[in-house]
Amino acid sequence: QVQLVESGGGSVQAGGSLRLSCAASGYTSSTYCMGWFRQAPGKEREGVATIANNGWARYADSLKGRFTISRDNAKNTMDLQMNSLQPEDTAVYYCATAAREVCYTGSWSYRYAFVYWGQGTQVTVSS
Repeated sequence: QVQLVESGGGSVQAGGSLRLSCAASGYTSSTYCMGWFRQAPGKEREGVATIANNGWARYADSLKGRFTISRDNAKNTMDLQMNSLQPEDTAVYYCATAAREVCYTGSWSYRYAFVYWGQGTQVTVSS
């Protein structure tokens, strides 16, 4: 049974940092595209970043330079380092996994291309 579990969310003041982690089990995550999405209240779920099994990463344009995605294939984990957080970053953050090729296509930030999802972790940034 595939399971993704996020951790590391919390509350932080603007300008602060948080590191999210996602632990995958039930399959060999190293062969899959993995990604982070977020959903703010009243908004659509949006792609934050994805990382291919070889470490090639893609980011939403608005987040480049502040967020860094990484993965450890041996441990079946993926992280998201978030720096210079702003109130607009407040959302539930989800990790997800998709077929390997998704990371290399225009569907990389398309939520429906991702098959398995974690339960989400809340990130709240106060001003």
